[in-house]
Amino acid sequence: MNAPVNLEQLVATVDHRHLDHLEEEAIFILREVAAAFERPGLLFSSGKDSCVVLRLAEKAFKQRVSGNEFKGKLPFPLVHVDTGHNFPEVIEFRDRRVAEMGERLVVGHLEDSIKKGTIRLAHPLESRNGHQTVTLLETIEEHRFDVLIGGARRDEEKARAKERIFSHRDSFGQWQPKEQRPELWNLFNTRIRPGEHFRAFPISNWTELDVWLYIQRENIPLPQLYYAHERQVIRRKGLLVPLTEVTPPEAGETVETATVRFRTVGDMTCTCPVESDAASAADIVAETLTVTVSERGATRMDDRTSDASMERRKKEGYF
Repeated sequence: MNAPVNLEQLVATVDHRHLDHLEEEAIFILREVAAAFERPGLLFSSGKDSCVVLRLAEKAFKQRVSGNEFKGKLPFPLVHVDTGHNFPEVIEFRDRRVAEMGERLVVGHLEDSIKKGTIRLAHPLESRNGHQTVTLLETIEEHRFDVLIGGARRDEEKARAKERIFSHRDSFGQWQPKEQRPELWNLFNTRIRPGEHFRAFPISNWTELDVWLYIQRENIPLPQLYYAHERQVIRRKGLLVPLTEVTPPEAGETVETATVRFRTVGDMTCTCPVESDAASAADIVAETLTVTVSERGATRMDDRTSDASMERRKKEGYF
């Protein structure tokens, strides 16, 4: 029988020095994006990874005044695809954070795609997560973005582990895994033809633990649903489904109140919390040291449809 894990001793053994290297690499990538492309945008969902990338962008392009205060403007707008089924706490945080920073926000609304007929739902409560691709590509075309900066990491999911830091997308917005460009010695081929674009992922080499260590070190604000709180949930297929207007209980299911937090944030129809008492970034660092399942594997219903579900969506143009 294994001895119980002493979390205090485990946390004390964590070496934080690698965060400086990861930060330096990410800032270099962000500056490469700004230098190589004419119309960049930074994908900002208000998730923990996009909040980290936003802080890195502040460090890359702004002057730090004191603490979390930065002076200046980013050289690109923030971009969000709103499914209409986002958690209200996340949208409130997004608008408040953008207002505090005084940055420009571009929002692509999935509802607009539905009205245009480019997205057709099978039923009103269908998950809209996979449909985001259409609205994302329409937003890219409308604003003529030639690169979008995202917070995807290679440790999240095996399809993302295949992707380069500078991910080329063809004129249909699609990702072709077998046609990726080599990235040797931090040299990036950013050439594109008309109609093509790139996705750039400056925290590709980070892990979930790295992200939380950095959030703790930098005191980065996040939506409160990342921390322990009470929420009504339904136990379904090994997951805790949050009770919302778009995820009602099914026949025979019981609604209960549990102390939970979200490890990742997405569309309400596919994102589930985990039971947790972690109320601070330090608590989550300790908790993350003991987990054996990635945050997407533990909390995302859309990634459980098949082993290749993420790769299929990425080939179609997904984030």
